[in-house]
Amino acid sequence: MNPPRPVDPAAIHEAHRIYCSLTGQQLGLGYDRERMWYELLRAGHSFDDLRHLIAYIQREIRAGRRNVGALKLSNLLQPDRFEEDLAISRVALRPPAPASPPAPDPSYSPLPPDQLHQRREQGLQLLREPRQRLS
Repeated sequence: MNPPRPVDPAAIHEAHRIYCSLTGQQLGLGYDRERMWYELLRAGHSFDDLRHLIAYIQREIRAGRRNVGALKLSNLLQPDRFEEDLAISRVALRPPAPASPPAPDPSYSPLPPDQLHQRREQGLQLLREPRQRLS
């Protein structure tokens, strides 16, 4: 986690304004909420982190993967939860590697059995000829 940094009241008010603007809510900024914003900003999270996380949670809600309660201010401002959700929102998911085609069946041949037998015999004969010449 980032080292604690000083937080001024203007930053707390701006963070709350951003939250209300992005979520369409009009919530008062009482002492308890100021304290939660203070702790979150003091932990090193930025306004950009806040915007990014809110946009991510809204996408997840629209996709049906998150409950609308994830955007409740009391849930969002829990420092551990904020940090975890922010980290998850930044994970680059990659599609699984395509499955390799199955190994061909060694007993399968595109030739009919009689032609396959004939070619095997021809191959064996070609191998026998040099041996016969050398003997």
